[in-house]
Amino acid sequence: MTKSNHPRLNEKIITKPELPATPRVTDIERKELRLPKGRNKVLLHSCCAPCSGEVMEAMLASGIDYSIYFYNPNIHPKREYEIRKEENIRFAQAHGIDFIDADYDMDNWFERVKGMEWEPERGIRCTECFDMRFERTALYAAENGFDTITSSLGISRWKNMAQINDCGHRAAARYPELVYWTYNWRKGGGSARMIEISKREEFYQQEYCGCIYSLRDTNHHRRQNGRDKIEIGVKFYSYDDLKQEEEL
Repeated sequence: MTKSNHPRLNEKIITKPELPATPRVTDIERKELRLPKGRNKVLLHSCCAPCSGEVMEAMLASGIDYSIYFYNPNIHPKREYEIRKEENIRFAQAHGIDFIDADYDMDNWFERVKGMEWEPERGIRCTECFDMRFERTALYAAENGFDTITSSLGISRWKNMAQINDCGHRAAARYPELVYWTYNWRKGGGSARMIEISKREEFYQQEYCGCIYSLRDTNHHRRQNGRDKIEIGVKFYSYDDLKQEEEL
């Protein structure tokens, strides 16, 4: 295994509770997922509950052994970070999945993206951000018996999947025993189910990618279009909306 020169993080495993007798899952017949050949244990980097909900259910339905790794020091402000993390923990515990809570080392993130403050979304700042988060995911995986890493980031239609996959491959390549699983979580209705699960669970509905620069640019766009700036911790998906859609 390649030795890492990364400073240590204060990672904490939030152990899964007793699995509920009837966890709520999307009532569909799913195609069985198959891991890359010879692989059997996945560390899922999760960015938030809405993006990871469908990914988690899909892997559970296929009997894949996995845990969640939450490492997202890009998320700003701290209140937004805590809300997103707690939503993810809630869903993980409801489905009996271990959740590894990594440090909120925001200062290191700012250092990594220094000089890229005005780069556009999906540009080199995002690449650096993905690299940082996946490097940590890969390090934890390699040190804790996981042979595969993947991420929920790619399920969002707002993200560049090729960019994410490149960062994932680059991080996994540091460790000979590790691979990055490039499964397209959007296909087969995955993106639509992501929203359906979010409404069913009434997840917090974040209105920007996560970082301070994304918040700045999103608020600028909203002002240009006569909309109020984003209020942190206010907007949630609604189960009532889902029920109304089902009745149509």
